[in-house]
Amino acid sequence: MTVDEILAPEDALVGLRAASKMALLEAVAGRAADRLGLAAEAILAPVARREGLGSTGVGDGVALPHARLEGLDRPFGLLARLRDPVDFDAVDDRPVDLVFLLLLPVDGEARNLNALACVARWLRDPGTAASLRAARDAAALHAVVGGRA
Repeated sequence: MTVDEILAPEDALVGLRAASKMALLEAVAGRAADRLGLAAEAILAPVARREGLGSTGVGDGVALPHARLEGLDRPFGLLARLRDPVDFDAVDDRPVDLVFLLLLPVDGEARNLNALACVARWLRDPGTAASLRAARDAAALHAVVGGRA
């Protein structure tokens, strides 16, 4: 599985604003809900539950909130570059400015682990993060996904 199989061009956002970690989770859950035709709470609740187990702020200004969701038949991603970094209780205590929300089907354990590992590996690459931060707009942000930036 590759990131471009998970993230559609319309699911890349630049300039998202949030005042706190919870406001950020609410914002990305709301956007994902609109795209998936679900109630925002149906996404926010499992994402917040997972976040309660430990921060998904993986370091270097990146967060990878994720959860399993009933009714999904394939992984869904939403990538946001924030206008201003937000404290996310990340492992390195740095605020987060890149967020990749990953929603996974309830079944398909191997595929889910593959999707999570794929996105995490991609986001941890310093060149990828730098390219995402340099993207002028959502199209340029998504172009990084396919290595076209």
